[in-house]
Amino acid sequence: MPDLSQILPPYLNLPPHLSAHKYFFVCTLTVAAWDTLVLSPRTWRLLRTREWPPLKILFHFLRVFMPVEFTIVGVAFFDTKWSQAQCSHFFLFEPICTAILLAACSLVHVIRIHAIYEKSRNVLYSMGGLLALQVVVTAICCGFYRSTPLKDGQGCIAEPKSNWVGIYWLSATLTYTASFALAVHRSLRSLKVKQLSYWKLMLRDGLNLYGSIWAVNMVNMLFWFIIKPTGPEDPVRTIVTSMAAVLTASMTMRIILAVRGSLAKGGSYAVSSSSNPSRSRSGNTTHVLSSARVGATGAGAGTGIPPGTNPVLSIGRVGADQPATYAVPLGAGDKAGADWDGKSSVGGRDQKEGDIFPVDSPVEVPPVPEGVRVTVESETDFGGYAKEKN
Repeated sequence: MPDLSQILPPYLNLPPHLSAHKYFFVCTLTVAAWDTLVLSPRTWRLLRTREWPPLKILFHFLRVFMPVEFTIVGVAFFDTKWSQAQCSHFFLFEPICTAILLAACSLVHVIRIHAIYEKSRNVLYSMGGLLALQVVVTAICCGFYRSTPLKDGQGCIAEPKSNWVGIYWLSATLTYTASFALAVHRSLRSLKVKQLSYWKLMLRDGLNLYGSIWAVNMVNMLFWFIIKPTGPEDPVRTIVTSMAAVLTASMTMRIILAVRGSLAKGGSYAVSSSSNPSRSRSGNTTHVLSSARVGATGAGAGTGIPPGTNPVLSIGRVGADQPATYAVPLGAGDKAGADWDGKSSVGGRDQKEGDIFPVDSPVEVPPVPEGVRVTVESETDFGGYAKEKN
């Protein structure tokens, strides 16, 4: 019986590690494609918001750059007509593009960690220093890659010339380790203000996202510095690099989407360090909703509100000098909020019909029977945070 290795073409006659590399890269492309599809609705909602803070710009950059990079790399890896002569001019594409991708992800971590520590300069200088170190190290290491000497048709893979080039990924892993540690420390510190179970704490602050990034980069470190290749044509050290880059970008985008409220200045944190953990009663709150409508001639007439104005919701605390007054267009409020997915950073909408917004000047609503007056006995948790619909 003839030896199959003598019959099969090179693109089918693959050594074990190269075969594993191809299978794992298929998984990487699957994750990238799945992530692109799943995040499409939330990407569109975020795109529609008016403001363009740095986190929003970085999100859309990662959203486009990551799938484009690994689609091109995949073509070079799987195209059986791709010769090694072509690869010798192309192999630097992946390490250079991945360095840019990792730098963008790390910048997101710097901005976000700086924000949750309430703009601490020490945190900014520490995380910023790690980011600067990462950018310099990855830029230098790109000059010490080479094309893996494979046969024509087996793919184009960039690999390091020496083992020390692994500091390319070590520099990024240091940044994500610091980010994860600082995020966990901030979350544990918030328990002094608001008690939560560790599970809810993890979900509230996205610690699972930071932890996933750290874990995949640590696994990548094992392949770079512990597993030894069998020869110069063995690409075992770079098996996990593509998956590490894709998951790092994917989880970083989810960190941005998990920000509560506006993305400006890195967003806010769920619990302020100045919050009072005690619970106190706020007393009675009276809500008055006038019934004046366009052309009203019945119940709403004679209330002191000109015809054609929107109904007014007046919210005031008992004993307050001046109630807060809001225009409330009736009949459209439910429709306006129907497309909100519960994520503050992606649920921002342009102000339109159906939104509740403060009016410039208070509208006096006289205490007449024609309105609807609701008195609410409320209890305020000053240490809590708004629970959002998932």
